[in-house]
Amino acid sequence: MAISDRRISESTIHRLSIYYRALQQLEKENYETISSKELARREKLTPAQVRKDLSFFGSFGTRGLGYPVVELKGKIAGILGIDRVWDVALVGVGNIGSALVSYKEFQKQGFLIKMVFDNDQRKIGSNHKGIIVSDIRNIVSELRNSSIEIVIIAVPSSMAQLVADDVVQAGIKAILNLAPINLKVPDDVVVRNENMAMELEYLSFSLSNHQRPK
Repeated sequence: MAISDRRISESTIHRLSIYYRALQQLEKENYETISSKELARREKLTPAQVRKDLSFFGSFGTRGLGYPVVELKGKIAGILGIDRVWDVALVGVGNIGSALVSYKEFQKQGFLIKMVFDNDQRKIGSNHKGIIVSDIRNIVSELRNSSIEIVIIAVPSSMAQLVADDVVQAGIKAILNLAPINLKVPDDVVVRNENMAMELEYLSFSLSNHQRPK
């Protein structure tokens, strides 16, 4: 049954990803079932929160017996859309972009980087870890003629909005933005921003304000 995105908070979706990874580990440890109490304890949550998150998507498990680990993992994979393969394009083959092409966890979760784009003439046409680097000037036409559904933008902030405009023009509806800038896109395009500088600033704030010696 389809669930409206408006009913599900970002924090709930984030926790589903956490549960999925916990269940992966439990499966490796040969657990057959897991209670909401034990799952919550492992992830430093409350049993009520676990049950509430899962209740948005149906009825899982049996009272008194817990959740079947493999079955629940499969159902969460379906909810998150990682029970299928997603074709991904990467824009920007700098240090971060190059590292992402090599990141094996993407493939394990079904995210396959099939195309890469760059504006560096020295890179265009070269074989980058098994993928031919395409000219960013052709990104609209190449994306339109491909099976790509998700685009990762890993370019300097000065270029990011221009790239996003081309990606949207090509009909892409999902963008992972690694540039330290908020992109402006139509309402029907989903953008997730991953700003590592801001995450480090959060950590530095925590260290500065909450872990000072008394």
